[in-house]
Amino acid sequence: MHTATTAFMELPVIQPDSEHGNEMFIVRVAEESDACYAQEICDEMEASAKVRGTGIAKRKPEYIIEKMREGKAVIATTTDGRFAGFCYIETWSGKEFVANSGLIVAPPFRHVGLAKRIKRRIFELSREKYPNAKIFGITTSQAVMKINTELGYVPVHFSELTQDDTFWEGCNSCPNVDILKRTQRKMCLCTGMLFDPNDPHPIVERVAEHLSPELAAQLLGEVPTNAESSDSQVVDKMQK
Repeated sequence: MHTATTAFMELPVIQPDSEHGNEMFIVRVAEESDACYAQEICDEMEASAKVRGTGIAKRKPEYIIEKMREGKAVIATTTDGRFAGFCYIETWSGKEFVANSGLIVAPPFRHVGLAKRIKRRIFELSREKYPNAKIFGITTSQAVMKINTELGYVPVHFSELTQDDTFWEGCNSCPNVDILKRTQRKMCLCTGMLFDPNDPHPIVERVAEHLSPELAAQLLGEVPTNAESSDSQVVDKMQK
């Protein structure tokens, strides 16, 4: 059975590689010396929200710099020093919940898998700093939902997320906030997603639990020779 002591997911250490022509992206934990990118990060966050037609809590450069200083952010740059992407950590409800917020990729570097690399690194960092916290997010982005699902998040009702009023006040800058208020914070256009360290098994195992033993074995990469072996393999897998 899965336990809290086995909650950590095996994630690779992300190294620079060539993903945009001959350019190299470096994805790393941000430092105070990265403050020179803070204004650009804030501007891109605002521009990205406008393009999507949704709102995010507006941040000032000083706030972004503080996250860098605390080691609670991940930044991506090219080897020649250009800003490429960013994401940061926020804690809520007495550090019971963690949110990976403000994920952005600069327009010239989109559609090459960089957002996924940043999201995986900020997820790793969140697990390192807050191993017992639930990691959550609300988003309208299909791409982010897909990345979250690969990391083990599942869609949840808003009631399973932090009830910290300060977090939800951040939605006031969103043009859809009237929907959130009309439903007493029960739903909106965003989808709530949650990773629970006490229930860390991958999404494929969640799906497999609802399939026949034969189909579950195929999904989990087990190819049974007959129905009997299929049944035993699936039982063994679910009990680990």
